[in-house]
Parts: sequence; structure tokens; C-alpha cells
Amino acid sequence: MTAGATGVGSLPGGDAREAAKTATGSFEDFPYLPELPARGPGADMIGRSLGLLVDLYAHVEPSGWRISDRPGRDTRRARSWLGEDLDALEEFTQGYTGRLKVQAVGPWTLAAALELHGGEAVLQDAGACRDLAASLAEGMRGHLADVQKRVPGAEIVLQYDEPSLTAVLRGRVRSASGYRTYRAVDRQVVESALRDLFSVHDGEVVVHSCAPDVPFALLRRAGAAAVSFDFSLLTEREDDAIGEAVEGGMKLFAGVVPGTDGPLSDPGGSVMGVRKLWRRLGLAPGTLAESVVVTPSCGLAGASPAYARAVQAHCVRAARSLADNPE
Repeated sequence: MTAGATGVGSLPGGDAREAAKTATGSFEDFPYLPELPARGPGADMIGRSLGLLVDLYAHVEPSGWRISDRPGRDTRRARSWLGEDLDALEEFTQGYTGRLKVQAVGPWTLAAALELHGGEAVLQDAGACRDLAASLAEGMRGHLADVQKRVPGAEIVLQYDEPSLTAVLRGRVRSASGYRTYRAVDRQVVESALRDLFSVHDGEVVVHSCAPDVPFALLRRAGAAAVSFDFSLLTEREDDAIGEAVEGGMKLFAGVVPGTDGPLSDPGGSVMGVRKLWRRLGLAPGTLAESVVVTPSCGLAGASPAYARAVQAHCVRAARSLADNPE
């Protein structure tokens, strides 16, 4: 069995057709919908996801994204760019059947990044957090239906980007002034909101975070089928949670290849840490290929176009090495 490989989400540049060609050409068995934040506000991961919301709008302030009373230029721009990206993806996936990954920012990272009218984060208002999650859920239903219509043979894998999740759980998200932090959100509230959102999609749901201390156990309880993370940030204190997750059927999207320009090791060396993790956990080497998907460590927006292409090809070769030589 061949181990999978895919991208995280973002690519450098601003050409939607070139990005779609790269994402589908590099990962013939597991392409993804690229994001191009270099185009500006609305193409960034926060703005792109805010453009998906239903009956909730936002605009750009010097401090970041802020709730609006009505859709404006920034909302229209976000939706227009997403439309361009979907048109390009559709063009390069004609007749495709198999897994296809799309990404959106999760509700807790959105709540930490989006400001209320007064300038404080949505995160400080429990009711506003619930409204945001509900709006995102409704928006995702429409988005997933659109992707499925454009690529009828796709088995859609839905990835929620939650880099701020650990900070939300630990009360480490800073206020607008920077002089204080918002109160930690109760873990059960976080888990419940994620569970409700995951249920919108009847296929595989992945949660991505390239921050340290990803809450594997919480995400597993909430119903995530997989966790995508920067493998270099993993510590042995997380072994038990990861072991339980894998034994419970959860997949690991292991970010083992650096996302910024630099020398690339041989493909086998890139996944050596994954093999060592498997040995530490006492898991059967034969389960590696079915449990691990190889990815870059995070998005590739900060990479050069040439390096981004090289990294994605490298991930495919590393996945093949992992499947061929699991021990």
C-alpha cells in the first residue's frame, strides 16, 4: 500500500491556474485547493474563510479583520478570489476520482482573529463565538456542495486550520491592546463547537495546526479523522495521546518537509522521525502507510515557486519511501 502525500494549503504567487496546475500535478492521488495569500486581504486564510460566512460579514481595518454590518469590498474580493481558485481547480480535475482536500479556518482561530465592532476579539463574547461557528457551518455546507458539483468524482477531505486552538484553550490569546490575554475557553465548549462543525461534512475531517502542543485527544473526541501538524514540534510527552489516537483509527498528516527554502534531505531521511515515533509507540510498521500522510511542515506561501514545487514532489517521494521501507 502506498502512503499518501498532499499539501497543507497555501502556495506562493498569485496565479490561480498555475497554483491549481501545481497542486494537482504534484499530488495526482491527493490534490488540494490552493490558497494564494500574496494576492492580499481576502486571499489570506482568515479573509478567505470569512468570505464563506453566511449572514456575517467582515472588512479590513489597520488592526486586522473586523465584523461589518453588511458585505463590502473586502467580502466581495474574498469571494471573487475563491471563485477564481475553484474555476482553476475544476479545469485541472476534469474526470478526477479520489481524495481532494479543501481548507478553511476553524471557528476558534477565526474567533481569535476577528474583531467585534469595538475592536476586541470575538473570542471574548461566548454568544458571538456561537454565532460565528453557526455561520461558518452554514457557509461550509454551501462550499462543499459547490466543490462536489465541480468535481463530481471527488471524495472531499475537509481541513480546518486551527493554529490558535492551543492558545485559546490555555488563555494565551492577546487582546487588541496587547496588555492582557483573553480568558481560556472551557475545553468542553471548544470540543462541542468543533464536533458540531465537523458533522457538517459526512466525509473525512482533518484539523491542521503548525503550533506546538496540538490537543490530539480533544480533536479525536470531537470527531476529527486526522490531525495535520509540524512534526518537528512534536515532543515525547505527546506520545501517549498520539498512540491512543492512532490506535483509535486517527490518521496523522505529518509535516516533515520544511516549508521555507533550504536544502532537502533524501526522501527516506525526511520520514526517519516518523519511523522512530512508530517504534517508540510500539505500533506495527505495517500500519505506517495506512495511518500517515506526508505533507510540508506548514503552508508554502513564504517559499519560492521553485522550492514549493520541489517540496511537493519531495513529499510524494518521502511517502513512497515510508510505504516501501516502514522499518
